[in-house]
Amino acid sequence: MKIIDILKKDQMSLSFEVFPPKKETNFESVKAATEKIAELKPAFMSVTYGAGGGVSQYTLQIAKNLKEKFNVPMLAHLTCVSSSKETVKARIADMKAAGIMNVMALRGDLTPELMEGDRSKWDYQHAVELIRDIKESGADFCIGAACYPEKHPESPSQKEDIQHLKEKVDAGADFLTTQMVFDNNLFFNFLYKLREAGVTCPVLPGIMPITNANQVERAIKLSGSFMPQRFKSLVDKFGSDPEAMKQAGIIYASDQIIDLYANGITNVHVYSMNKPDVAEGILRNVSAILGKSF
Repeated sequence: MKIIDILKKDQMSLSFEVFPPKKETNFESVKAATEKIAELKPAFMSVTYGAGGGVSQYTLQIAKNLKEKFNVPMLAHLTCVSSSKETVKARIADMKAAGIMNVMALRGDLTPELMEGDRSKWDYQHAVELIRDIKESGADFCIGAACYPEKHPESPSQKEDIQHLKEKVDAGADFLTTQMVFDNNLFFNFLYKLREAGVTCPVLPGIMPITNANQVERAIKLSGSFMPQRFKSLVDKFGSDPEAMKQAGIIYASDQIIDLYANGITNVHVYSMNKPDVAEGILRNVSAILGKSF
């Protein structure tokens, strides 16, 4: 099933993101964790893309396994940073052969080495170029793209960043998913600006359950997300107690999701970090709202 068809139903849903193993020796444990999350029957699941050819193959393996074993619609990530057009073409063909109907088209993170190198000869500089190639490939994919409610870290202004988002949608992106958001007001404000700019496609807020105090610094580094005082107080109070922090993080994320639903957002994406217990905890907290039972 195409994700855009799920989003067009205009009924509340929850989806989860997982990531492939970094090493072959971890494949079975990651596979088991993702299967436990798939057993929760989310609206769909996304699988991130391992950087560098060595582990990127696991993205498709994980996605294909979950699709075939649990019949969960899958969204496979595809990044183009430092990739050749031939490599991307091969990845698209592999996804098509595996029956994957949804792809998340991303530029990908720039490591310090990549940022210092010569990028002028790369086949791809931006995700919009990847989206165009996917559309021109003839593969009948539903295409997702990423967005930053607080603007992309490399963008000089939010206005320019939104213009680039519009270019991605005009090129063929069917929906957008935000980087992690900890303050719903920032998302609502961002959504208003998108609509004002003529971006009318579905936009899924990305929610990251912070269940470990050590995750906070990494989350800020990855996305530049604003941490509201309410959340900072939670970490200060419970961060030294692992079980308390885990429970508080699940409740905080659940509260965000309920607030989003209450204010008309129908589809929410959760960065579950391959943690089945966290995914289940959140789903339990909103199960009656979604019409699910345990």
